[in-house]
Amino acid sequence: MHSFLKLFDRRGLAELPCVTPMHAATIHPSQLIRHCKPYALMLLLVLGVCAPVIFAAPQKNAMPKGQRHESRHEIDQLEEAWRNAVLKADIAAMSALLADDYMAITPNGTLQTKEEALANLRSGATHITALEVSDRRVRFYGTTALVTSRAEVSGKSAMGDFSGTYRYTRVYVRNAQGKWKIVSFEANRVREPGERK
Repeated sequence: MHSFLKLFDRRGLAELPCVTPMHAATIHPSQLIRHCKPYALMLLLVLGVCAPVIFAAPQKNAMPKGQRHESRHEIDQLEEAWRNAVLKADIAAMSALLADDYMAITPNGTLQTKEEALANLRSGATHITALEVSDRRVRFYGTTALVTSRAEVSGKSAMGDFSGTYRYTRVYVRNAQGKWKIVSFEANRVREPGERK
């Protein structure tokens, strides 16, 4: 250890393993190669080659292209099944789509469990008469699929007819049986310029 420390600059300024003592601002960095021992050069070379690999950002767990295409097709079908279940108030279909621990954030900011979502659909208090989806984007993160879309919605509620444009996020997770289930949903109204909140 003592002999190793002797390799460092005696004044402790540069802290580079060198044969000659270094004085502050007397050796230009380009001259260091001449003065440093071969193993120090080897260390610099190794770091130069390996650093980009060691410190590179971790790559995403990429899903194979064929599997991604198949999963995208499944998600598209499930999105259409969800749309039909909402329009037809199909309780059985909706129940099959939602995970038991499903949680939604409604446009008015309230939380809604699976049981509450099914009860709301069953009661008919709010009935969706038209639901046109566009700009659907699906991203996969292992066994999770994140879907964002734009939806033009019309319907009826106890307060009368309503319509509007919404952006929503729906999260699917593939369960142990290999089935995609909706675990989360959030919808937000798209406000037109100048429209009051």
